Amino acid sequence: MIVCSCNVLSDNAVRACLHRGPDCPRTPAQVQACLGCSPKCGRCARTIRSIMQTALQAALDEATHACSTGCATGCSLVKVQTAEEGIAA
Repeated sequence: MIVCSCNVLSDNAVRACLHRGPDCPRTPAQVQACLGCSPKCGRCARTIRSIMQTALQAALDEATHACSTGCATGCSLVKVQTAEEGIAA
């Protein structure tokens, strides 16, 4: 499904750029930069953020997650920036 019509980005492309580690994108703008484009109108930001939260939560739920359960609250995988925290697009 196309989630960004300005840059023709699909939900699969967004999920593909999400990975474990400190260089994982945390904002919709970082996702777009990872995919070689930049935010345009911003209408896709909410959808991209939702995809990010769902995908990163699924990564946390996997049994292969490298962290112990005690570190889950501080894990970088759950640190997706919300619109209220700053960059909206």
